[in-house]
Amino acid sequence: MTTTVIQYVGRTTDFKGKTLWEIVGSLKNLGVGRYIARSVFKRYPEPSFMKIVKVETCPDEERRRVRVWVEKTFRGKKLPNITEIYRTSYKPDYQLIPKDEEAQLLDAMKSLQNRPEEILPNSIEMPPLLKKFITRDHEKKGLETLKEYVMPLSYNRSPNRVHRIAQGDEKPTINFTMGLGKPVSPGLYEGVPLEN
Repeated sequence: MTTTVIQYVGRTTDFKGKTLWEIVGSLKNLGVGRYIARSVFKRYPEPSFMKIVKVETCPDEERRRVRVWVEKTFRGKKLPNITEIYRTSYKPDYQLIPKDEEAQLLDAMKSLQNRPEEILPNSIEMPPLLKKFITRDHEKKGLETLKEYVMPLSYNRSPNRVHRIAQGDEKPTINFTMGLGKPVSPGLYEGVPLEN
């Protein structure tokens, strides 16, 4: 008996679901008032979903797309503005949340409202090599060495940001460090002094 080996060629995808048009096209009133979710957001522990507010069909040339306005909840935080979905509506990644699961989802949201706010730092310790360059440069120029080696942090803009960035001297609740932490493969760092 011979076994057949299947070899897939081409680009793979993580999408699991239907396009938005397949979902709203089969619902009464085009699904206004119903909840949908994207399977790519299921990787987060907090619930991420959208409530359909308005639907607008597109011309025949764009059969796989539809314009949908939603109230978006991302990682347990409801975004203040209504979001338009158009450019990603053709992706087969949307799932309709059954009516009997909607109450469960909204209850999970209520339990998350009392969690403490997470604040990201606005600065970070400089990398070790940059510290050395700055120290040597200050020594060459006869300048006083720095007491703190920190540099400002810059974050990409995103409408989905769930954490707030610290302002001024405000204390962040999340900290980033320049250290390696505990290496996955300690053998690769044999003989290299690691600072904890």
